[in-house]
Amino acid sequence: MEVVERYNPYTGLRLVDGVPDSVPAAAALGLEPPRFCEHCGRRMIVQISPDGWWSKCSRHGVSDSTAGERR
Repeated sequence: MEVVERYNPYTGLRLVDGVPDSVPAAAALGLEPPRFCEHCGRRMIVQISPDGWWSKCSRHGVSDSTAGERR
């Protein structure tokens, strides 16, 4: 069975089951884009514009602010 590690996209810290995870207040309000990749914890390139943001991990590609809006 493969263990999949996950990382906090705002702090880059590895998420551990049973351990509380902190999220910065600005991120909780949706005012801060993720700066770390959820898959590997690497720092990402982030571009912010008036209508949203995008972030790019060198290993896992691009995500953007519209991803949460799609249904």
